[in-house]
Amino acid sequence: MSKPRIWISNSKPKAGEMVRVRALVEHRMESGLRLSKDGQVVPRNIIHEFKATLNGEPLFNWFPETAISQNPYIEFTFVARHSGALEMSWTDDQGAVITGQTALSISG
Repeated sequence: MSKPRIWISNSKPKAGEMVRVRALVEHRMESGLRLSKDGQVVPRNIIHEFKATLNGEPLFNWFPETAISQNPYIEFTFVARHSGALEMSWTDDQGAVITGQTALSISG
């Protein structure tokens, strides 16, 4: 797994302005339905939780299911009310957590 790619529409929005967030993380999803070359079931390992927070306050939570694609892309919006660290985390079935963050500064 690698560092997530995060894009925000405006890192210095005015208070009350809508901000669009796009994020992509590389993760090989395994549904638990596929067989390996030797006929054994490949254990399920998908990202089952995504969290986005601004200064620790929840913005968005998502709980994907088995049908999610490999290297999931997510997009969401929120209203900028204060400056802070926009943090995101992806948790998979094996307990691995991928994190990423970017700064948001309210302008004049």
